[in-house]
Amino acid sequence: MKLILAQGNPEKQYETTRHNIGWLVLDAYAKHLGATWKHDKKHVADIATAAVNGEKVLLVKPHTYYNETGRTAQSLVQFFKLIPHTDVLVLHDDLALPFGTIRTREKGSDAGNNGIKSLNAHLGPDYARIRLGVWNDLKQHMGDADFVLASFSKAEQGQITDTITPATLPLIDAFIHNSLEPQSIQSLRL
Repeated sequence: MKLILAQGNPEKQYETTRHNIGWLVLDAYAKHLGATWKHDKKHVADIATAAVNGEKVLLVKPHTYYNETGRTAQSLVQFFKLIPHTDVLVLHDDLALPFGTIRTREKGSDAGNNGIKSLNAHLGPDYARIRLGVWNDLKQHMGDADFVLASFSKAEQGQITDTITPATLPLIDAFIHNSLEPQSIQSLRL
């Protein structure tokens, strides 16, 4: 079994914010698989279940808010007896990467990301990640919290749908098939 967890915030006001780019991509992946979201009170998350080439896959959007996603991840890992290093993939925004940049990692530090800090505290640092760049020139005029909680522009939303998501879905598939290349970088020309 594989667990694909996207960091984000659950309230409607956060739907199109930079912090929720992982949720936007995971929603597209669930739609691609024909998976339906159901709220799971026990694990405090929306969860969709699918099978990909015989591998059971849990798609997870924690409702613990971004900075506490480790609680949901730990609950699911313990319940399903998963091994984070081989069974867990996290999708998250990254302020250090320009918008349209996608990087994959096997493990690592939190680099100041409070959601990753929570995951590392609950799971340890050894789980796969897809880092989705959200930085743009507006960041120079805003604090980190205001920037990540601000909505994408309409043009950026279109680029997420048309370019970033189609480039990310095959990376999720690669993780499920145990062939995700760590440190691969895909810079998209937007």
